[in-house]
Amino acid sequence: MSSRDRLPFDPIQRAAELWAERVGPSGTMAAVTSIMRVQQILLSAVDGALRPHGLTFARYEALVLLNFSRRKTLPMRVMGERLQLHPTSVTNIVDRLQADGLVRRVPHPTDRRATLVEITEDGTRRVEDATKSVTDVDFGLTGLDAEDQARLTELLGRVRKASGDFD
Repeated sequence: MSSRDRLPFDPIQRAAELWAERVGPSGTMAAVTSIMRVQQILLSAVDGALRPHGLTFARYEALVLLNFSRRKTLPMRVMGERLQLHPTSVTNIVDRLQADGLVRRVPHPTDRRATLVEITEDGTRRVEDATKSVTDVDFGLTGLDAEDQARLTELLGRVRKASGDFD
């Protein structure tokens, strides 16, 4: 956003003032609205960094998960659990990654009902290049030092835990 496109005031702060005057306490509204706006900023930065690699964030996350696994392979069910996605979404992600030659499906050696997803050499190269791109832009999270980032992660983790995201 260029400086001429920037507002001369914080619109969320202004909305919070109006909310407080007309509705009541505005802390929750301001916090949630800020989180939603920051999500837009982060998605734009990450999408911009991943686009040249032909990846979306969901596909990138799947490749990272496979690349971090000990054997470079995981059952689709486990991928869904770790990525916190519905099985249909995992299938769609794997279909696209497989079509691009970044993963392959392989039979599970001991469970005929299960399918393993394995990252290919091309997938490993792609995720390494994409990781450099997203880290070069700090995933879009600018303006915070390491201590701020840790505090933000802790606070958001508390919200996620209270919402049942994990035990």
